[in-house]
Amino acid sequence: MALHVRGVVLPEGEVRDLWLVGDRVTYEPVAGAETVAAEGWIVPGLVDAHCHLGIRYGATPIESVDEARELAAEDRDAGVLALRDAGSPYPYPQLDDEPEIPRLVRAGRHVAPTRRYLRDIGVEVDADDVVDTVTAQAKAGTGWVKIVGDWIDRSVGDLAPSWDAATMAAAVEAAHAAGARAAVHTFSEEAVAQMVRAGVDSVEHGTGLSVDLIDEMARRGTALVPTMINIRTFGGIADQARPKFPGYADHMIALRDRFPSVVAAAHEAGVPIYVGTDAGGGIRHGLAAEEMLLLHEAGIPAEDVLAAASWRAREWLGFPGLVEGGLADLVVYAEDPRADLRVVREPERIILKGRVVR
Repeated sequence: MALHVRGVVLPEGEVRDLWLVGDRVTYEPVAGAETVAAEGWIVPGLVDAHCHLGIRYGATPIESVDEARELAAEDRDAGVLALRDAGSPYPYPQLDDEPEIPRLVRAGRHVAPTRRYLRDIGVEVDADDVVDTVTAQAKAGTGWVKIVGDWIDRSVGDLAPSWDAATMAAAVEAAHAAGARAAVHTFSEEAVAQMVRAGVDSVEHGTGLSVDLIDEMARRGTALVPTMINIRTFGGIADQARPKFPGYADHMIALRDRFPSVVAAAHEAGVPIYVGTDAGGGIRHGLAAEEMLLLHEAGIPAEDVLAAASWRAREWLGFPGLVEGGLADLVVYAEDPRADLRVVREPERIILKGRVVR
């Protein structure tokens, strides 16, 4: 049966009627459609642009497709109707078109340095094997490769790039040659500089960004997914590391404390910013609204945060919004989220792929 929704449709901000026929949107009236929302503010389905359906809370791999399905449902029930899985140790391609869970874009496994990353999560390789591994993981995903650009190096007691600059650049080139976009995990100043200059497509976290790099990202159109909710956990990481690695601990705290200003500067410079929680591992699923509020707290206007979590993020990942012939994913809020962003915590109606979730 066709569905009918009426309300203020964002981003245009006009009262409109939408009809949902199967998985598509039309502005042409459909006789007999069931009205499921008659008022409110209508937003294209939210996006978590950095999560991990293949990693349990606590940073261990899942063991079944059902676990991935359950984690995706937690996001869906919070109004997140599209996900970019930024690296999974467990493959679940059978979920790509499942009607009950959010739309998916997936990377393969993380490509990580040998013996320097989370155990059992990535494919750990030395520099000589990076290009071949990136190529293989491009085939395992659906358009993205995840490269671990840095992690703690215990031999130096601090963050350090995963490989030399030439290898990092070759990894990005290999992803592009395989038809994939490259996302890079970076915390440190050195690694993010190498990867931005190598032409990476998205910077994940990016705590080490400088003003010059932000300007270069803006020129290149390189995206930033700040995962601010995850950066707030750096204090706990530092506390655990301090007895053995005090320099690393101090560095992590400094990166955390300056990060809101980094994100604000990136927004001011015109860097494309998208909402991502890093759910899986140290962050639970279903927290996109909290990430949105942290971006707003950093100084990004509410409407721009909504764009970063909805229509712009969907366009970036290839999921059309609420246009004629677009995808039938939407969230209805009782009040205008542009006026009070806290509204995003309480969706009134959620419709995924033309089906009412709530």
